[in-house]
Amino acid sequence: MELGISGRRAAVAAGTSGLGLASAVALAAEGVHVAICGRDPERLAAAAATVGHGCVPIHADVSTAAGAAGFVDAACDALGAVDILVPNAGGPPPGTFASTPVEAYPDALDLNLMSVVAMCKAAVPAMQERRWGRVVAITSLSVRQPIAQLILSNTARAGATAFLKTLALEVAGDGVTVNSVQPGLHRTPRVADLYDEEQLASMRMGDAADFGQVVAFLCSEQAKFTTGVQLHVDGGAYAGLL
Repeated sequence: MELGISGRRAAVAAGTSGLGLASAVALAAEGVHVAICGRDPERLAAAAATVGHGCVPIHADVSTAAGAAGFVDAACDALGAVDILVPNAGGPPPGTFASTPVEAYPDALDLNLMSVVAMCKAAVPAMQERRWGRVVAITSLSVRQPIAQLILSNTARAGATAFLKTLALEVAGDGVTVNSVQPGLHRTPRVADLYDEEQLASMRMGDAADFGQVVAFLCSEQAKFTTGVQLHVDGGAYAGLL
């Protein structure tokens, strides 16, 4: 299917591995000019080469609002503008209510909530002016169904989802769509870090490349009337009816 986004310009945060990299690859395959960011120069250069299509590597840390906004600003400078924004970041450390101190929450909120707000603040107003834009945030299935041992991620990503839904309602009339994609278990370095080999062997996991295709579709012309959606891509793991 031709998605109608060839020539558009995308900023994909934390695009050096996992689902961010897969999303950048899928967009580039559709002819989108992509900028990605990361903290490690070597990994960043390798990821840009994997994405191809003139992918622009930007050294940035999106764990703070300032760093997240700076990435979008740098992507705008490099590409001329940002039509497509994929907010994304790694997850905070695992832990339970009992094991996680109160002092750990602000960093988690900066990483998985405030970074999303800052990136949207930096990118969306110009999208509204141009009357075309796509925001597709990568969050987590934990927004629907909290995941054990991930209380920080569960909390911060739920807040990001509420923000994105509110933003979607406010900009729907401006040609800008705002959606989030909620991955379940996929073969990524993050999942490998969270579980041991025995656990991984018993898990049913998705392919990151397939996930990237879902992100690309939500950026398409065909998805122009799809907004405010929280789409779980989890192989059926979520058991709820709503």
